[in-house]
Amino acid sequence: MGFSPSELVEPNLAGDVSYLLERNRILGQYGQGEIARDDICDAHPELIRAAHHYSERADGSCPVCDKETLRVVSYVFGPRLPSYGRCVNSPGDLKRIRRRKGTFTCYTVEVCSQCFWNHLQRAYIL
Repeated sequence: MGFSPSELVEPNLAGDVSYLLERNRILGQYGQGEIARDDICDAHPELIRAAHHYSERADGSCPVCDKETLRVVSYVFGPRLPSYGRCVNSPGDLKRIRRRKGTFTCYTVEVCSQCFWNHLQRAYIL
């Protein structure tokens, strides 16, 4: 694959939504014992499969288990794509989708294949 997750999106695009504050809130609640690990480490098996085969290594370690297994998976949704989205695993895939007619939205999700932590990082319009 050979690209970093940051290559998939240009910073400060209109319609770019970051979910960092929500991530920090959830992790704060987990750290204070208000949320159980099972409630935040609940990645769907298909997301774990995508993390193993169609992702890039994220910067840093998992915020829950502290293992170096944190990955970033990107999905694109839009016209003439499957209802479950299309996993984007290269900048070339993203460029091909951008050339299509219609509005497409990309979602990036951080996933730990060790403890199954997962959280939506950002959403943006292509």
